[in-house]
Amino acid sequence: MAIKRGSKVDMGGSSASQTDLIFLLLLFLMISTTLINPNALKLLLPKSSNTNKEKPYTTVSITADLQYFVETEQVPFAELAPRLKAKLEGVEDPTVSLHCDRTVPVDEVVKVMNIARDNKYKLVLATAPE
Repeated sequence: MAIKRGSKVDMGGSSASQTDLIFLLLLFLMISTTLINPNALKLLLPKSSNTNKEKPYTTVSITADLQYFVETEQVPFAELAPRLKAKLEGVEDPTVSLHCDRTVPVDEVVKVMNIARDNKYKLVLATAPE
């Protein structure tokens, strides 16, 4: 006579908690990658306590060695105005964010400000929080 055991141990487990963790990890990565700005240059910006919530359409950067960039593309100063004009053509209420290193002379900043004024662009000077 064969004796059968009444209690068998089920080795299978529920994967619902693992699925929840994977979805939370995926959500975290999706949110955190949208916060990273790949079009940014490393500049030491001047500090300010004022903040502006307006989102610029494009950025102009001036590095410490006086190189000009429209977003991440290096542009000679002579071609800066035509490049901005081509980029912002047809944009309603164009806004340009000016990122410049704190060691850049004021004359160079004023040159970009004059380009924005002549073309009726809104110009926002980017600063680092205090």
